[in-house]
Amino acid sequence: MEQILFFLVAFIACFSAVYFVFAKNPLYSILSLIVTFFSIAGLYVLLNAQFLGIVQIIVYAGAIMVLFLYILMMLNLNEADESKKPTYGKFIAIFSAGLLFIGMLGAYRGMAMNSVAGATVNQSAGLTKDLGRLLFNEYVLPFELASILILAGIVGAVLIGKRDL
Repeated sequence: MEQILFFLVAFIACFSAVYFVFAKNPLYSILSLIVTFFSIAGLYVLLNAQFLGIVQIIVYAGAIMVLFLYILMMLNLNEADESKKPTYGKFIAIFSAGLLFIGMLGAYRGMAMNSVAGATVNQSAGLTKDLGRLLFNEYVLPFELASILILAGIVGAVLIGKRDL
């Protein structure tokens, strides 16, 4: 049953991600991205990473998507603006899809070479206690660098958002 649920949620995630890319209306595109974020959170929960699932919902489906919708409303896209878009986007999409395919093929090949039959799974792998221990012991420098990068982004957004200097 768990495997059927996993494949169902994974199919919803993949379908909504593809719809996000190919949707003509930006509002529908953003709404499908919200569905993608929620389904990815469901995948995290199914993989016993409850903390990451909750953070996925709070940070991405909550905060980031509100920012996307706010920017979409501020841009006020019209039908007249659609003709001014460059046409080289399809070539970039095909190139990116090719790179993604090569990366997935390499990951599958590496996974097939390193597969061990009957490997035991640590049931506490995605829990908050273990995640905190890893984050603040082994990965403390990348964590602090990411926080400085986020702080710089916030300061930059405030400076860009100010109308009169």
